Amino acid sequence: MKNVDDLIESAAELAARGLSKGEIADELNVSRETASWLVERSSTTPQPTDQSSAPPENGGGGPQDIHVDWSAIGRDSKRMSAIASAMADMLAKHGDDIDLTIGIEKAGGPIATLVARELETDLGTYTPAKHQWEEGDIEELGGTFSRNFAGIRDRECYVVDDTITSGTTMRETIEAIRAEGGKPLACVVLADKQGLEEIEGVPVYSLLQVISVGKDD
Repeated sequence: MKNVDDLIESAAELAARGLSKGEIADELNVSRETASWLVERSSTTPQPTDQSSAPPENGGGGPQDIHVDWSAIGRDSKRMSAIASAMADMLAKHGDDIDLTIGIEKAGGPIATLVARELETDLGTYTPAKHQWEEGDIEELGGTFSRNFAGIRDRECYVVDDTITSGTTMRETIEAIRAEGGKPLACVVLADKQGLEEIEGVPVYSLLQVISVGKDD
């Protein structure tokens, strides 16, 4: 995607397909606030993005965020396998006894599958609360582990996702694993927008750290 107008168009297409704003945030790798802003913009008369509609880092009034487009990796299984191998290598330092990898749906699931294969672990998936989110307090919603994959069963595990935007989804997943009696040992993502070293005491690894640098108003 080249600019904000492309994101607005994509948000409109996803909303028309029935995706919630939380799911749109997941698909576009942006925050929930940014997804909501994009959907709202898509419902207005189409027009070129100007200063009044641009995000604040471009002089406008929208949410400040960074879009990460990793579709060049995701559309090719060979590239995905290579990236997953690198992510698995970052986790391998924690030893060979861990036998479970948890992928955060949607995008984290396919990546976790390949990481689990590299590390020779079982595979589990977690659907976060944001997939149900439209407006209001997300704390009122809950996520779920899929019964079609491996259960936690008081096991040590790794957590895999594509991006960290605010850290909320990763924190939710860690808490959900602990609530099941599991022990998350490390998290790994393709890109981390926050540059986090840990979440809830769990180390965070990323292939890329994306940091926004701008002057203060």
